Amino acid sequence: MTTPAPRDAVIVAARRTPVSGLGRALAGVDAAALGAVVLTALRDDVLATSGAPDLVVAEVLLGSCCGPGGNVARSAALTAGLGIEVAASTVDRQCGSGLEAVRLAAALVAGAAGSARPDAGSAPRPPRVVLAGGTESASRSPWRPAEGPGFGRARFAPEPFADPDMGPAADALAQRCGVSRERQDAYAARSHRLALAAREAGVFDAETVSVAGVLTDTRPRPGLTEAMLGRFRPAFGPTGTVTVGNACGIDDGAAAVAVVDEATRAAWGLPGLRVVGSAVCGVDPALPGWGAVPAVRSVLADAGLDIADLEVLEITEAFAAQVLAATDALGLDPLGADAARVCPDGGAIALGHPWGASGALLLVRLFSRLVRRPAPSGATSGAGRYGIAVCAVGGGQGIALLVERVG
Repeated sequence: MTTPAPRDAVIVAARRTPVSGLGRALAGVDAAALGAVVLTALRDDVLATSGAPDLVVAEVLLGSCCGPGGNVARSAALTAGLGIEVAASTVDRQCGSGLEAVRLAAALVAGAAGSARPDAGSAPRPPRVVLAGGTESASRSPWRPAEGPGFGRARFAPEPFADPDMGPAADALAQRCGVSRERQDAYAARSHRLALAAREAGVFDAETVSVAGVLTDTRPRPGLTEAMLGRFRPAFGPTGTVTVGNACGIDDGAAAVAVVDEATRAAWGLPGLRVVGSAVCGVDPALPGWGAVPAVRSVLADAGLDIADLEVLEITEAFAAQVLAATDALGLDPLGADAARVCPDGGAIALGHPWGASGALLLVRLFSRLVRRPAPSGATSGAGRYGIAVCAVGGGQGIALLVERVG
């Protein structure tokens, strides 16, 4: 294990709201208010666990891809009471927005640019933290005019590139990669089963902060078997294999993490997740779900690691077809030998997919898995050390963040 450098970026706290479906339990809470809840919880967590008498939030970065505009991150920071001097910016990399926000935060903390870097030779000053993640209220998202009746989304890619909706794109990826309907339904049933087991065991309790009286995720369904899922009709054409049962929903929620440098983490004596590296890549816009594959391969290669070194791979479960196509290519079997390594507490199919927040939610899950309840001594694979969060992005992109437990 490489010894962390003092300027390495480290995640020392991670929180999220419950996730709820479109128009349901969180429908009355807008994106800024959802973000404010997790920002407040993170600030309180850092103050409580670090023992630091003073703390400066240097900046707030929040992903949001369907918000109302007007800099949702700034509104969230002000609503959270972080102070008028705390700058904030909203990031949009579609479904990878929350992960991109954390990627940028790590660069700021490591001293690449911006206000998170102390001036050389300056006098000692209070510990500084960047809060980063994502927030999305699909329920409160403004509707764009459409050429015809209904909702018109912004294009993911310009002409003459393909610009499929994500569902038909997942169908195309399943066909291209030979992912059967049966495997997709088995994976979806697995996601609900694992999420329910984790919720029953209290796994989500420490990471979740209640909002508007909502304490837990509302999507996981008990008793959802492969046989039941097999009765759903294809959602995007008669020959397709993607259904409403083996795909995620449209959801509201927020998630964020607190990032400091390694010197600060060590001084506080806290465990955390060191950001080892990140990767972004472009792929064919016609098959956006493939973006996760080169992103994972790239970030592992840059770190000199192999897929076998990972303890956990958290991938946005937008569609079971997408997850299985990616894990097949990476040499992982989430329905068999690697069940404990790929989204081991369930994922977006069961927990929900609040677009701009989902990448950050993956990091919250990694923090819980690797820091709050690390693997026992002598564990196989990554031995509780390494994890990757990865998102495939509309328009043909992939983004991955590699982390390592420290402290």
